[in-house]
Amino acid sequence: MSGGAASTPKPLPSSGPKSLREMPHPLATSSSEEMGPALTPSPDLLLPRSIADKDLSLPNGTPVDTSSPASSSSLLNRLQLDDDFDVETRDLFVTVDDPKKHVCTMETYITYRVTTKTTRAEFDLPEYSVRRRYQDFDWLRNKLEESQPTHLIPPLPEKFVVKGVVDRFSEEFVETRRKALDKFLKRITDHPVLSFNEHFNVFLTAKDLNAYKKQGMALLSKMGESVKYVTGGYKLRSRPLEFAAIGDYLDTFSLKLGTIDRIAQRIIKEQLEYLVELREYGPVYSTWGGLEVELSEPLEGVSACIGNCCTALEELSEDMTEDFLPVLREYILYAESMKNVLKKRDQVQAEYEAKLEAVALKREDRPKVPTDVEKCQDRVECFNADLKADMERWQNNKRQDFRQLLMGMADKNIQYYEKCLTAWESIIPLLQDKPETK
Repeated sequence: MSGGAASTPKPLPSSGPKSLREMPHPLATSSSEEMGPALTPSPDLLLPRSIADKDLSLPNGTPVDTSSPASSSSLLNRLQLDDDFDVETRDLFVTVDDPKKHVCTMETYITYRVTTKTTRAEFDLPEYSVRRRYQDFDWLRNKLEESQPTHLIPPLPEKFVVKGVVDRFSEEFVETRRKALDKFLKRITDHPVLSFNEHFNVFLTAKDLNAYKKQGMALLSKMGESVKYVTGGYKLRSRPLEFAAIGDYLDTFSLKLGTIDRIAQRIIKEQLEYLVELREYGPVYSTWGGLEVELSEPLEGVSACIGNCCTALEELSEDMTEDFLPVLREYILYAESMKNVLKKRDQVQAEYEAKLEAVALKREDRPKVPTDVEKCQDRVECFNADLKADMERWQNNKRQDFRQLLMGMADKNIQYYEKCLTAWESIIPLLQDKPETK
């Protein structure tokens, strides 16, 4: 900011009803070099003028919708084209696989292979393969929160427990965690800012991560340090309406998802209890058939039918446990992460308001706004822009993930009921044929 522009304290800006695409990043102005310590802007907010100016409108000012018709087929085609475009333009691919159990004197733990393929200049090699354990992923997330406090950091799965699973070294638990860790890294990889973070680079490439951890124990980024510094001593008067709406949405979203999660867990628990009963129920018909010569065939059929229904229900319960519940939990944790970013934003705004008020009281003595107030305002604007960009990205991911999740849930339930229907229909002929024999 130039000195002339800072002669009068500026009120905290608000984007109002503007769409995100209409909002330039606050640090993308020509005077950004005078704004103090620069924060990493979100590249997806910086639209080229040639693209941004292509919004068409009719002579009366009505905007023209140049998108394709909103039919299901055109939407699917558009989504497919977007996916193809992403794959073609992506320059960083990360996968988590090959879990291995390590038994040591002091502890037993699981490591996962993290494979990276890239064409980015920041990497010395085009491909890396390292092994990481859960606490390494946790270290990475903490480092991202410290160094990129204005951004939403994807959540990790719970450290100790996935409800309903007792043995954390069982194949089911390890595979569920592997999928969650793989998704965690893919979320970071797809982010236009987080994917360039130096800690992420080290996590993907360093053979000895522990040495790097020890080296960086006492180091914090300047921005992370400043945000931690302002977490106390300032109280926010009121959250701007747009961010208050985000907070209200996240509260409602967490409540609804938490309710679905609890009910889904009860349903699975009851399904498993029902399975125990079914497994005892089916064989009774088989043993009864041994006593009834004329009814033996249909009774054996009923027993086999119940056995097939047991298998179908077991598969449905496994799908719910392994595919449905983890997504719910991820998004519950995601909402909490977003709330934490909102709180950090509020603290920086509270600091700005307090400093601005202090300047207003001393206006007679100091007509110019101090540099630290300007820098504080820049931090607020950066928080606002980055948080909105991440919220938009999160909403897009959420829509895609839940459409896929619900489609999968519908498909699995259809398969389950079709298998049960086929099983019960198979014994009808056995019951119909018997009356014809004399």
